[in-house]
Amino acid sequence: MEVGSLPVELWRVILAYLPLPDLGRCCQVCRAWRELILSLDNTRWRQLCLGCSECRHPNWPSQPHQEPASWRDALKQHALSTRTWTQNVPELQSSACLHFFRRRKDRRVWHVGSGCEFETLRGALGVVGPYDRVVLHPGVYEEQAELVLKVPVELVGLGRLGEVALLVCMDQQCPTARLCNLVFMPPWFSTVVYKTSWGHVQLDNCNFEGTQLQVRGPGSCQARFCSFSQGSSAHLLGVVLSLMDSCDFSGSDTASVTVEGPPVSERNWACKHLVALARTFPSCGVSGSNSPPSGPLPGSTGANQPPGSNVKKELVSIEDWQRRNGVDAACQGTVIESWSDEDRSEGEEENQDGGGINNTKKTLKLDYKIPCDHHGLSHLLRPQPDGSMPLVSSPDPPSLAPEPLTFQQELDRDPEAQMLAASTLGCFLRRCLFREGKGGVHVSNYGQARLEGNVFRGLNYAVRCIQNSTIVMLRNEVCECRASGIFLRLSAQGLIAENNIHSNGEAGLDIRKGANPIILCNRIHSGLRSGVVVLGNGKGSIRSNQIYNNKEAGVYILFSGNPVVSGNHIFQGQAAGIAINENGRGMITENVIKENQWGGVDIRRGGDPILKNNYICYGYSDGVVVGERGRGLIEGNHVYCNKGCGVWVMSSSLPQLLGNFITHNCMYGLAVFCRKDPENMEGNWPGQEGIGGEAGSGERRGVEGERREGQENLNEEGELFAWESDLDSEDERHSARRAISVALVESNCMSYNGAVGLYVKSSEPLNVVANLVNGNRGTGIAVLQSSQLTRLVTNCILENGRGGITVEKDCRVELRGNGIYKNCGHGVSFCGNGQILENDVVGNRGYGIQVLGGADIKVMRNRVQPAQGCGVAVLGPVKGVVHDNVLFQGHPGNKKELLHMDAANENCVLRNNSVLRHNHSCTSAPPWVLENPPPRPLASSPSGLSSSQYPSRLGISMTTRISATVESGCHNGSMFCSIL
Repeated sequence: MEVGSLPVELWRVILAYLPLPDLGRCCQVCRAWRELILSLDNTRWRQLCLGCSECRHPNWPSQPHQEPASWRDALKQHALSTRTWTQNVPELQSSACLHFFRRRKDRRVWHVGSGCEFETLRGALGVVGPYDRVVLHPGVYEEQAELVLKVPVELVGLGRLGEVALLVCMDQQCPTARLCNLVFMPPWFSTVVYKTSWGHVQLDNCNFEGTQLQVRGPGSCQARFCSFSQGSSAHLLGVVLSLMDSCDFSGSDTASVTVEGPPVSERNWACKHLVALARTFPSCGVSGSNSPPSGPLPGSTGANQPPGSNVKKELVSIEDWQRRNGVDAACQGTVIESWSDEDRSEGEEENQDGGGINNTKKTLKLDYKIPCDHHGLSHLLRPQPDGSMPLVSSPDPPSLAPEPLTFQQELDRDPEAQMLAASTLGCFLRRCLFREGKGGVHVSNYGQARLEGNVFRGLNYAVRCIQNSTIVMLRNEVCECRASGIFLRLSAQGLIAENNIHSNGEAGLDIRKGANPIILCNRIHSGLRSGVVVLGNGKGSIRSNQIYNNKEAGVYILFSGNPVVSGNHIFQGQAAGIAINENGRGMITENVIKENQWGGVDIRRGGDPILKNNYICYGYSDGVVVGERGRGLIEGNHVYCNKGCGVWVMSSSLPQLLGNFITHNCMYGLAVFCRKDPENMEGNWPGQEGIGGEAGSGERRGVEGERREGQENLNEEGELFAWESDLDSEDERHSARRAISVALVESNCMSYNGAVGLYVKSSEPLNVVANLVNGNRGTGIAVLQSSQLTRLVTNCILENGRGGITVEKDCRVELRGNGIYKNCGHGVSFCGNGQILENDVVGNRGYGIQVLGGADIKVMRNRVQPAQGCGVAVLGPVKGVVHDNVLFQGHPGNKKELLHMDAANENCVLRNNSVLRHNHSCTSAPPWVLENPPPRPLASSPSGLSSSQYPSRLGISMTTRISATVESGCHNGSMFCSIL
């Protein structure tokens, strides 16, 4: 009979009447018939699957309204699963095998119930043979003593689920058994209704109400479409492998599933069949209602990327970003108005009145200008090999940001994660629903569990893994837990990947007390507190996750927590992106931290991380905050387009900032503030009204409030804090490190920020070495307060919107070996005490070096060429010496003295200064150049400075990170940033 003899639609109507065995035979006729049978998936195969009394909807219980990809495949998977219990074939002689299969084929069926062969279940079990079926008719069956299953048997309830109820306690002492379509209730003498210690039990479509299922290794269990309600639970002790598929757990008083003890060495017959069955499971996933923002993020074009590309291109100008986020150009200027315009020096005002400098910033051409483009940091300003502008010379933000790796890419580069992803030992829970109870899964004492495609909703906690146990969680949904979603304690480990963890009352993941999991490619979002918390010597590798829209820090590290946080996207948080305090540590690398309401990274109270190669951008506050007693190595990061400062540092902290790109931030590039600053305590930074108004003071919290709220976040179910036994001693922590007492800012680029490039208002010493400060709208470096010595050494301060370096009254500052070029104000304006030694000050619009007020200073061995105005001007009652300087005339029309001192000044000594003017009569005179040495800053350290005074970036490695203990002080917070 040919298929083409009738229309396909008519064949489908005819074949829809065939039972399952006949459909299988039709598939074997020919390829055309097979394709015809397969086309009945949404009709006959769906009808057969839903009509099976031994199973439920394939996506029950978590997604019962979502159809499976194939109804035929779902029915096939069910058929394979229901036959596992019968695979106990003795591998003996062939005659024995034939006898075994004959007994299975001719097995008897016994009926239990009113008017049947047996009135009681105990009576039927006394006469059944191996693999017989016992059919229980509707009714309630109660036994007053424990039942023992001594031969393999199948117990099946007749009718709909719920019509057959058993109030019994069964002890399986046979190799295998199957229970189907039954309701278990606790008898009067025990809540354990079924237990096995060496055999295999298969449970299909059963309900457990207020009872307990107990399996002890080498016994095993396979449960499908079962419901555990009213406090029911499953206890698996030392199991090698058990499968629980599509089960519903609700209303538990403790954990719904408890896995305890290491898998025993002995294995029963079912293990190899369960492993084979587990491998046939299709990859399951849970589609949560909360998905990450799918549109292009700020700075993204939204264009498709080539396959395998992990770099996202962001082509956006700073003006576009400001317009999108409601930041106009005026707000940037207001940051420095309050101190710069009102306190402008008389010399600069005089220069402007004389026409040398005006508000239009008219470009002045130096007919005899000295070339200064080949200084020691000029390589940072050269065009790229492809002809593009270098990062520090571009008026637009960085154009590249890394994308998170996929799960497969992470597995390819991590053998340990690959091994965990392939493991199947212990308890395997798949597509189960855990809801409205105390706990989901509890794994302890070297236990092992694998959770895949489950939903945890409305529990106190979803998963707790403790005491050297191992857990593998793939593609689960963990949401609406009253405490944290996932707890890992006491050296627990495992793999947590591709899960959707959201809307939990505490942290999404809580890692502490030596736990060391691998956390990959999860979505952790919408939490009522932090996304991930690592504390109490907790470790872990947190990679390629999307962590967003949490009310507190995306990642919170404290109490000696020491994780690796790498390649994550942490964005749109309502607090800090990453917070490290209370002696927290960690390796934080290659993350994209953006659009957070508070600081992108917040370090304080002993926090000591390594922060390397991150993109910290588009934040609504500061990029990096180093608060009270913060430490750490901050190296190679891109900090840009934040509405506050790029980096905000409290002077009582001891960070090392090395090789960072701090660009295009709306306020200061790097700001260093006192720990006690009454003016800033009120939240009124200079020009703050143009940025955030009263928002800054409203968001900050006091130290005591922060500590109290932090403890509430960390206290789990009444646990007492006893960190003394968990934390490393301070002596042990610092034994391998050399201590320093001065914060270090070295080899950074601070460019195109909305106000001052480097703003210092500090009560502690500070070393600023070999930095490039260019293109900022305000002064390049402004030192407003420095009661202890601030050293500015071998920096390049270039083309800033106002002066190069400004030092206010009573500040102690040393300028040595710097190149100060082409700024729109004075090259150096100095009112404090200190030294200006061996600097090149060329091409600035105002005075070259202006010393005024009651300064006590040495100005020695500098080379100065102003554009307009004096080369060196000593104004007011200045004390000190000005000698051995070389002054070059700038514009030929400049009529001001190159070396000027007030006539009334008797306390300043001028000697051995060279003044070079243009000789218009000599046309063959060689042009002036800076040589012996070449233009500063020099490529090497300046003369007279040892490496111990100014540590080189090359001399600092990850294993010799610098830290030191400093005294505690009052915390005043940054403009917007405070942590928890």
